[in-house]
Amino acid sequence: MVSPIIDTHQHVWNLSRAAYPWLGPELGEINRSIGFDELRPSLVRAGVQGTVLVEAADNAEDTELMFDTAAANPEIVGIVAYVPLDRPDEAAPTLEELKKSSLTVGIRNLIHNQADPDWLLGAEVDTGLTLLEDAGLAFDVVSVLPRHLELVPILSERHPRLRMVIDHLSKPPIGLESRQPWWDLIAAAAENPLVFAKVSGLYSATEDPGSWTVDAIQPSFDRAMDVFGPNRLMYGGDWPVSILAGGYDRVWDGLQEIFASLEKHERNSVLGETGVRFYRIDPQRITSAVAIHGE
Repeated sequence: MVSPIIDTHQHVWNLSRAAYPWLGPELGEINRSIGFDELRPSLVRAGVQGTVLVEAADNAEDTELMFDTAAANPEIVGIVAYVPLDRPDEAAPTLEELKKSSLTVGIRNLIHNQADPDWLLGAEVDTGLTLLEDAGLAFDVVSVLPRHLELVPILSERHPRLRMVIDHLSKPPIGLESRQPWWDLIAAAAENPLVFAKVSGLYSATEDPGSWTVDAIQPSFDRAMDVFGPNRLMYGGDWPVSILAGGYDRVWDGLQEIFASLEKHERNSVLGETGVRFYRIDPQRITSAVAIHGE
């Protein structure tokens, strides 16, 4: 059986159903409601058979939208939902309810939108992360600042059973002159075997996110392979944010050039097997997703 390709990082948003404070006119063509149907042609072209929906707003309405979208689209095999980690009294019953569905594979908070880069170290959040750890769900870390990446080893020590995945490889300095401090910090984060990373959102760190090239991305990917290995790296398309960097097809094609140098088993890991294992995706949902377009 051919290993299915799973996109582990994809969004939808609906401005009439949920609030997205980070959206605005400065984001141009993605400052609108965007649904799964718009993505499907690119998934078919790429041969992607399943996707994981990831929260796009810190509110319950966005999570409800993701579940409604998944109900209508069997290609969606997992959801990374929102739980208010800084409000443990609310987080506990919300986690209990979310765990009733096998679609729930992880939790995310938009930590990069918090004024305090040490938000994850707060006492209330720490309690929330303990609840998440006890629930056995994964935590997506939206690491965009060096400080965010510095927190990963601290969280690893505080919560030794918590599975974490670093979204977008913590935004490496693609297109910039220096690789530091990212180069060293990503290695320190990877020392915990329960920390994984997504090969996603690898755009230029300059003012023009679409100015990336395959050659510019390659050193960051190579570093990630060195410190994580293929068994802890997973592909994510980061759509529809990727529209700002050239669109799903351009990002997919660029990454395929990079993945072409991998051994078959390594490529299978990055393109599907790692994500399925890390998120503990329900095998029946994988089967149903694959059946839509065939193996």
